[in-house]
Amino acid sequence: MKPGVSDLLLHIQNEILEAVAYSDKLDEIANVLCRRVENLVPGIICSILTVDADGRLRPLASPSLPESYSTALNGLEIGPSTGSCGTAAYRGEAVIVRDIESDPLWVDFKALALPIGLRACWSTPIKSRDDRVVGTFAFYYKSIRGPDELEKRIVQTCVHLCAIAMEHEEVQARDYRLAYFDALTGISNRSRFDEMLRERITSKVPFGLLLVDIDHLKAVNDTMGHLAGDRLIKGVANLITSGEPHEIAYRLGGDEFAVIVDACGTTDDLAAAAFGILGRTDMLIASGIESLVPSVTIGGALFGADGMEADTLRQNADFALYHAKENDRGGYVHFRPELRTSIIERINAVRNVDSALTDGRIAAYYQPIARLDSAEIVGLEALVRMTDAEGSVTTAGEFATAFTDAKIASRVTETMLKQVAEDIRRWLDLGIPVQHVGINVTTGDFRHGNLQDKIEECFAKANVPLKHILLEVSESVFMGGSDQFVAKAVRVLRDKGLLVALDDFGTGFASLTHLMSFPVDIIKIDQSFVASLAPASASSIIVAAIMDIATRLDMRVVAEGIETAEQVRQLCELGCHLGQGYHFGKPASALETTLLLQEHARDPNTSPYHPFLM
Repeated sequence: MKPGVSDLLLHIQNEILEAVAYSDKLDEIANVLCRRVENLVPGIICSILTVDADGRLRPLASPSLPESYSTALNGLEIGPSTGSCGTAAYRGEAVIVRDIESDPLWVDFKALALPIGLRACWSTPIKSRDDRVVGTFAFYYKSIRGPDELEKRIVQTCVHLCAIAMEHEEVQARDYRLAYFDALTGISNRSRFDEMLRERITSKVPFGLLLVDIDHLKAVNDTMGHLAGDRLIKGVANLITSGEPHEIAYRLGGDEFAVIVDACGTTDDLAAAAFGILGRTDMLIASGIESLVPSVTIGGALFGADGMEADTLRQNADFALYHAKENDRGGYVHFRPELRTSIIERINAVRNVDSALTDGRIAAYYQPIARLDSAEIVGLEALVRMTDAEGSVTTAGEFATAFTDAKIASRVTETMLKQVAEDIRRWLDLGIPVQHVGINVTTGDFRHGNLQDKIEECFAKANVPLKHILLEVSESVFMGGSDQFVAKAVRVLRDKGLLVALDDFGTGFASLTHLMSFPVDIIKIDQSFVASLAPASASSIIVAAIMDIATRLDMRVVAEGIETAEQVRQLCELGCHLGQGYHFGKPASALETTLLLQEHARDPNTSPYHPFLM
């Protein structure tokens, strides 16, 4: 090597490696390398191309070539006779063409090279450490010739530098994708969303935020497997991102996505984007041999009107999404200030009940169920009560919003089951012929899927037969999930010996339909009908109709909310034999109920045991 060339080459090498270390852009590094080499070896023209994943050439750096020439090479597929660079990339070895005009590798391309004075080309593949061809490094000559030994040494160094720079770029790109893109769907992830949200907040440009939640993903995972669930997530992601360019989607995790809607200044603009997503996601998604019909629920908030800070805007959109899931599943809800108040109240209720569960301040209170003709107690309903830090007892209605949290509802039910089982055991040991105790269950209990196990475990531990349980299910439970799923779960429990009551009958949806599909032993007439009883009134007519239907279906009826002797009289005239309400007793603690039952058992006017289902 000529004196001084080695030093210059070493200087070039150090400059390029320093640029790589500082993570300069790859095209800038490549252009610097080309210019330094062209200065080192006068008369040559340097070119660096990359090879993409599809095997196509992409110009990276060629500062001394006309732009039209590089443009002509862009996207050219590598092959066995694709000039010097395309062939070198295809073969994975250096290709020396000493005469472009006569060499068969250049037959289809010499018309590009010869007019701009290119007569020869030597191209060397650039390979990664796993031996993939990731690019080419080429010398063009203005005369017919091949490389000399000095040029071979220079190219060897340059190819090595290019390999380092390109691999560094690949690692950076991979790290970036890992940091900012979701592995399952390929769209931007939560970290990228947080960045973009802060960026838009800072720039104060008009935009809207939509939070999109996939409905019933857990049911898909449970029934069809997580592979089907993943296909559903990917399918929904593809449908969401297939909208307008100004709608940018991000996967926040699990079943939730965010969409930033740029240039969105009004609630109508945001609603249009939301309904566009609802429309796009209402189509079949293939999942193996089956197809899924996705459903999404959306909550939205507008920058400015609904929040000026990222946390506030996100929280308000989340409030809207939660409200939509509770009241308009499969639809869209825009944030309103009152949603924040109601949801904060719910959050506080959940927190209070959670604390009460931890501290053991959740207890079962019991209200008698009696025969209307004799006031004889034939059963009880267990009602949940919470004692606050000051010792005051609150009814379930005061913290009912906490039961919309499936985990809280399930924990409360488990606590009630344990206490009821222990109390029944105590009463039986005292010789009190307790028959049935009603226990209310919620949608959350069925969602968790282990209600049967909890019941069997609690009552087996207390050595109490399951025949003493009356499972009370309100019609609202049906609206929180699949009718068939709940019906199947209840049938299994009835087969174990439990009785089932349909609670608050007449206040839900399609009550008569439920009587056809739901396995029921007892119908509990809602107290609103009892409160408005009067001769020839609508309530009296409805109660009479219920009694007739129940008799024909071999079901028993319990009237709720009885407060007066007159209501007892009217119900008896209508054929109702069982009831509960303040007229027969208010809900009381287990100790007070024990005393009541003992006193009742000693009353000579009551039989020691009268069947509930008479």
